[in-house]
Amino acid sequence: MPPLIVAARHAIKCSALRTSYRTRYASSLSLKETLAEIIPAKREQLARVRKEYGQTVLGDIKVENVIGGMRGLKALLWEGSLLDPNEGIRFHGLSIPEVQKVLPAARGGKEIIAESMFWLLITGKVPTEEQTRRLSQQLAENGALPQYVKDILDAFPRTLHPMTQLGMGVAALNHDSRFVKAYDRGVLKSEYWTYALEDSLDLLAKLPSLAARIYRNVHRPDLKLPDLDKNQDLVGNYATLLGYGDNDGMKEYLRLYIALHGDHEGGNVSAHTSHLVASALSDPYISYSAALFGLAGPLHGLANQEVLRWILSMKDAVGENASNEQIKDYLWSTLKSGRVIPGYGHGVLRDPDPRFIALQNFCEVRPELQDSPIIQLVKKTSEVAPGVLRQHGKTKNPNPNVDATSGCLLYHYGLTEFNYYTVIFGVSRALGCLAQIVWSRALGLPIERPKSITLGAIEEFAIKA
Repeated sequence: MPPLIVAARHAIKCSALRTSYRTRYASSLSLKETLAEIIPAKREQLARVRKEYGQTVLGDIKVENVIGGMRGLKALLWEGSLLDPNEGIRFHGLSIPEVQKVLPAARGGKEIIAESMFWLLITGKVPTEEQTRRLSQQLAENGALPQYVKDILDAFPRTLHPMTQLGMGVAALNHDSRFVKAYDRGVLKSEYWTYALEDSLDLLAKLPSLAARIYRNVHRPDLKLPDLDKNQDLVGNYATLLGYGDNDGMKEYLRLYIALHGDHEGGNVSAHTSHLVASALSDPYISYSAALFGLAGPLHGLANQEVLRWILSMKDAVGENASNEQIKDYLWSTLKSGRVIPGYGHGVLRDPDPRFIALQNFCEVRPELQDSPIIQLVKKTSEVAPGVLRQHGKTKNPNPNVDATSGCLLYHYGLTEFNYYTVIFGVSRALGCLAQIVWSRALGLPIERPKSITLGAIEEFAIKA
């Protein structure tokens, strides 16, 4: 055999062996080790983009943008996801159906788990089952609340809103922040991300215990809070703490809900708030507590409650087996009264929300949901409402969004305490916000400081223009 061919075959064999080794090596890395490999390349990319494209114009700022809540302005770096008006959300390029196909699911279940979604959001890579299970175990081992936080939560009056309690509980955990301690002793700026990661993982681990204790204190004083099971995933433990450990449907739904709500770009109120506060080098606990208070607002995290109230009112008015015509009449009566149809339209999306489609697909395969009056009413409404809204003509997107069904599923499975729903959203949204906080520190992003302008200055500028 000619020497060149022998040499070529040897080189190919060596290359294959190296690739095989790298694959095996990468699959055994921890989350921190995986990030440590990725960060240098991302830092180089940031430096290159800043140097080569720093003066590239991404869009025009108009007066309506300034006085309209900055809607649509491309002014924020957010690594985890990108929202396309027509395609919906993509996580590092993966659509929701693709994510559901490739990310590890729960043991004995079908739905992806929070740990695998967090891994994807923070690394841009699909974790192996082994990596996901190890992360689950790590979170379960660190998920118990310190006594001082238990004492704080237990001292709150039952009438204090659960979201207020959650934000205060998260903020109190900053007592043990590794990031704060590292900053105070003068750690290198290039190492900030490692301590931000430690705090983020600690907060993620403790959120189920924190949220469940609030649920018990406010709504279920009879509920016993067992120790976390190290063989359970994060949401599996959360469902058990809430009293749904034996309810397979609820447990699977919570896994899907928390994964799908984990990230939705960086411009929404909760995500933007966490990014803004963290830009001042506030630790992840303080930064995410601020995000939670933004999430508690009626225009952000309370939407699924509004949908549920409206659906229940419709059920009372038209009955459990309403015809399409009855639903249509009820929709028109809502619109003619000056109200909107809650759960329809979206600030960015122009096509049906892929998250809504994912939840509807969940409903189609769960036997216990086939005869659920409220779930069937949601389905019928989603078939009738777009036509009514198009005819009405005042809605840019007449299609259902994720809120059209998310709260209704919680209600079906027995969690009927409306004011707790946003707490579950708060557990979920931590996935994306905490992942970005780590990247903000890894990339050394500066403090956020946009320029403000007065109405008088706007008028003066516009007249001259």
